[in-house]
Amino acid sequence: MKKTIFHYASLPLILFLFVGCGANPVTGKRELQIISESQEVSIGQENYLPSQQSQGGIYVVDKQLTTYVNQVGQKLVKISDRPNLPYEFVVLNNSVPNAWALPGGKMAINRGLLLELSNEAELAAVLAHEIVHAAARHGAKNMERGMLVNAGMVGLGIATSENDNAALIVGAAALGSQLIGQKYGRDAELESDEFGMKYMAKAGYNPRAAVTLQETFVRLSQGRESNWLEGLFASHPPSQERVDTNKKTAQKLNQNGMLGEAEYQQKIAHLVKTKPAYDAYQNAQRALSNNEPDKAMSLINKALSIEPKESLFLALKGDVHYKKNQFNDAETAFDTAIKYNDTFFLFYLERGLTREKLGKLQAAKTDLEKSVGLLPTAPAYYSLGNIAKQNNDTAQAKKYYELAASSGSETGKNAALALAKLDLPTNPNTYFELKSTVNQSGNIAIIITNKSPLAVKNIQLDVALSSPGLRPTQQRLSSQKILSAGKSLTLNTNLLSTAIGKTAQLSATVVRAETVE
Repeated sequence: MKKTIFHYASLPLILFLFVGCGANPVTGKRELQIISESQEVSIGQENYLPSQQSQGGIYVVDKQLTTYVNQVGQKLVKISDRPNLPYEFVVLNNSVPNAWALPGGKMAINRGLLLELSNEAELAAVLAHEIVHAAARHGAKNMERGMLVNAGMVGLGIATSENDNAALIVGAAALGSQLIGQKYGRDAELESDEFGMKYMAKAGYNPRAAVTLQETFVRLSQGRESNWLEGLFASHPPSQERVDTNKKTAQKLNQNGMLGEAEYQQKIAHLVKTKPAYDAYQNAQRALSNNEPDKAMSLINKALSIEPKESLFLALKGDVHYKKNQFNDAETAFDTAIKYNDTFFLFYLERGLTREKLGKLQAAKTDLEKSVGLLPTAPAYYSLGNIAKQNNDTAQAKKYYELAASSGSETGKNAALALAKLDLPTNPNTYFELKSTVNQSGNIAIIITNKSPLAVKNIQLDVALSSPGLRPTQQRLSSQKILSAGKSLTLNTNLLSTAIGKTAQLSATVVRAETVE
């Protein structure tokens, strides 16, 4: 059993950070480089799927749209400064206007941003800008700054992105949400604009499109449209300075390239046609969050009448049924959602939760495991813990609860409670912080702080004092008081503080504690 040992001296911890220098692949400037290219690629590959999942998943209703975006992106990649990176481009099923790049060239653009662009050249401007972020190591440099400030801790110093699923993600997958929500500095944005426009011109696009794009962004930011503030403006803030700088850059480049308006409008025709359906869907989401399930159902049926194969709409229909305790109807809706899109974690998560309500524990477990395979979340692990507990698999339940508890969400707090109820009786010492002090009588006392989320009682504590050449002294202390979460109490020993010499060692272990229901 783990003991708390009180030392009177400790050696300082020395951290050695090995760094190197190299030329930036885009600018050619010498710079500090901690993350290697192979690490960049690995980070991007490991976080690409969870990042897509946390932002709505792949837009599958019109798969040709992703093919088109990828073609435009690959055209720009060929003339970029790092063409050998494993670039990928996907369209995400998200109405928020946004685009992002992970280290190593993994990129995404939201359905919502494509609706705001006027032509293929503006699409090229967005993608070229993101390609430069990857090629110039902007994401990697942000991570390196975090490492230098927080030596030894991966990914710190990067803000969490604003999206519905970010707070629920647990484990290593949370890094992807941090990376795609990072805010680039002024120099990085101007650098990506400049070299992105050069890429555009080399690929045969009119670089003026980067100017009109930024002019649109500035206008929308002044209008403070909330969906824009959630998306591109959060990580890529527009400014008149960027517009003016882009104009100067465009004057130095060939402006006879294509705009591709007709081609672009043809490619996004289905998006334009179905936009009213997604507007109705968003209104249905708001209605459900305002506890208006009947209104939400009416709106979602309107959305489905326009686009009957959109799984997001079908899943929200399932949410409405779930809200009304109509679990069989909810399961049917989630079944249909998965039929049209079997690649998105949320549909498996919600069907798993529904099947748990229906008592179909094995089917629920299968769905929840599929869900965490796509994106590990606190609700999935919490429910898996509940199922394991019902199956009397206490060890597995603890593992699931521990994973869920790592989330700062409300579900994570519930999981921490469930874990403590199972684990504290058999591993009490894990849940307490112990400190030694001297009471007014000159005896050693132990301050016990309850670090668990539960109130406890009947605490027993073993204290031992050892010193070379002397027989160890042991004592058991106990308290029947109720100790609330986060509170402390002091137990006095009969050991004199003068008995502690420089070579003596005092240890204390909580050997028993009961939770208060």
